[in-house]
Amino acid sequence: MADGAKFIWNELATPDPEASKAFYATVVGWSAADAPMPESPGSVYTLFKNGDTDVGGMIRMEGPQWQGIPPHWLAYIGVDDVDATVAKVEPAGGKVLHPPTDIPGVGRFCVIADPLGAAVALMTMTPAG
Repeated sequence: MADGAKFIWNELATPDPEASKAFYATVVGWSAADAPMPESPGSVYTLFKNGDTDVGGMIRMEGPQWQGIPPHWLAYIGVDDVDATVAKVEPAGGKVLHPPTDIPGVGRFCVIADPLGAAVALMTMTPAG
């Protein structure tokens, strides 16, 4: 997707979703809608909305995998094939931070860093059907 790769989503990782919901509601007027995450029982994924339009997501930072990682926004770039694209990362001087992983009913993603350390996610969406 070299010609068509573009930013498709933004996601906030935070240890305090309620504080983040209040902040973005006050500052930019977003509402928030929580949904259970079937692949992670007990976990919730929050959609930020501008009116009826989904504008981003939010996950709670909990568990040892988040140790030492500050709250942050992560941008997602849509690609045709995550696995083929991630294979180009290390030869180009980047690093794979999270390997390609399926999100049931959503798509397949990975997190990479460019040669200077800037992180971004790559995502291939599951075809709507």
